[in-house]
Amino acid sequence: MLPDDLRNARILIVEDDKGLGSLLVEELEDAGLQVRWAASGEEALAVLSTFHADVVVCDLWLPGMDGLQLMESVKSRAENIEPGFLIITAFGTIPKAVEALKAGAEDFLTKPLDLERFMLRIQRLLETRRLREEVARFRELLGMEGFHGMHGQSRPMLSLFDQIRQVASASGPVLIVGESGVGKELVARAIHQESERRKEAFIAVNCAGIPENLMESEFFGHTPGAFTGAQKQRQGLFQAAEHGTLLLDEIAEMPLYMQPKLLRTLQEGTIRPVGGNTEQPVDTRIVAATNRDLEEEVREGRFREDLFYRLEAFTLRVPPLRERGEDTALLAAFFLNKHSIRMNKKGLRFSEKALRFLQDYQFPGNVRELENAIERAVTFCDGATVRYEDLPGRMREHPASLPRSPHGQPALPATLTDSLAPLAEVEQRYILHVLDQVGGNKRKAAEILGISRRTLYRRLDPDES
Repeated sequence: MLPDDLRNARILIVEDDKGLGSLLVEELEDAGLQVRWAASGEEALAVLSTFHADVVVCDLWLPGMDGLQLMESVKSRAENIEPGFLIITAFGTIPKAVEALKAGAEDFLTKPLDLERFMLRIQRLLETRRLREEVARFRELLGMEGFHGMHGQSRPMLSLFDQIRQVASASGPVLIVGESGVGKELVARAIHQESERRKEAFIAVNCAGIPENLMESEFFGHTPGAFTGAQKQRQGLFQAAEHGTLLLDEIAEMPLYMQPKLLRTLQEGTIRPVGGNTEQPVDTRIVAATNRDLEEEVREGRFREDLFYRLEAFTLRVPPLRERGEDTALLAAFFLNKHSIRMNKKGLRFSEKALRFLQDYQFPGNVRELENAIERAVTFCDGATVRYEDLPGRMREHPASLPRSPHGQPALPATLTDSLAPLAEVEQRYILHVLDQVGGNKRKAAEILGISRRTLYRRLDPDES
C-alpha cells in the first residue's frame, strides 16, 4: 500500500506487450494511482500532451520510436519538473539500459518483472518526484519576502499569518503559546510590524533571565535612593517601549510577587517606579510568550488565574514543525541557502536520502533544531552535496519517529506483553504495530525498525520467504 500522499499520482505505461501492459495497469490502479497506457512512443507523446505524468514506465524496445528516444523527447519538452523514467528491458540488453540511465532515466528493471520490486521502484520514484516538487516550490518561495521573517505554505502557518494580522489591529495583550524553538519571538515581531505601533520600539525580554530581586526595577524603573546603589532615576522597560510593543518571553517564569503588579499595569495602563509615590501612565502593548501550559500552571498555584485570563483573550498557537508538512523541506532549503552563502559554499544541495530524512524526522526542537542541523551539515560538508552523513549524529540516532510511552521511552503495545508467544509472532505483531503508527508507510516503518524494505516485506509474509 502506498502512503496517502503518493496516491492519485499519475503513471504512464508505454508497453507494446498487451498482457504485461494490462497487468501493470491493474497493479497500479489497485494501489490508487491514475494510470494511462500507450503501446508506442508516438502514442505516448500524444497521451502526455494532456496527461501530465509523474512517472513514465517505458519498455526499452518499442515499435517505431524506442524507449530511449521517447525519454529524450519528453525531457526536452518538459516545461517544469520532468517525469521520472523507469525503463523495462530484457535481461540481455542491460548495457542499453545503462545507456538510458546515463541519459537521464532514474531506474530500470529486467523482464520477467517482479511485481513487488516494481511497486517499490514506483514508490521510490514518486517520492523523489515529490521531493523535487517541494524544492521547486521552495525556490519560488526564495523570491518572496515571506511574512516578517517567517516562511511557510502549510495550512497551519497560513492560518497563523491570518491570525497575526487580525490581532495586530487590536490593542489588548496577546499570548503566544508553542513549543520551544517554534519561533514565538518572530510571531511577536510580526504582530508589532503589522500594527500601528510599527514605527515605535519593539523590546523583547526573557523573564527567566532577570534576577528576581531586580525584576520590578527592570520593568517599572526606579527613583534615586529607592534601594542601595540606586543613585539616579532609571527608566523601566515599559517606559522604554512607550507607544511600542514589549515582549515578555517565558512569562511562566515570572515570580508570583510580580504578577499582580503586571496585572495592575495591564488593567490600569499605569506603572509605579520602585521608590515612587505616584502612578505614571504608559501606552505599551504587551505580548507574552510561553512554552508551558499556563492553565496547568494556574492549577498548580504557580501562575495567577486573574493574570492568565487577562492575557489569554488573544491567544495564538505556533504549530510545531512536525505539524507543518511540506514546510520542512522549504525551511531546510532556505537554511541551506542562508548558511551556504555565509560560509562561501554556494550551490550546495541535499542528497535525496538527507532530504527524505529531514522530512521524516519529528524535530522535537522544531525550527531552531532544523536550522542548527543545517548549519552543522553545511560546515562539515566537503562536496557539492549535503549528505545524510553530514547531519548531526544525535539526530540520526534519535528514534524521533518511534511511538513514545508517557515516560518518554519507546512504547510497546499491550498486545505484545499481555501473553507469552513465540519470538517470530511477537516480532511480526510489533512490525504491524509500527506500520499502524506510521499510517502504513513501509519505508518509514523499515527505517524505524532498522531493516530494509525487502526484509520488511519478507517478515510480513514469511510464507513467501
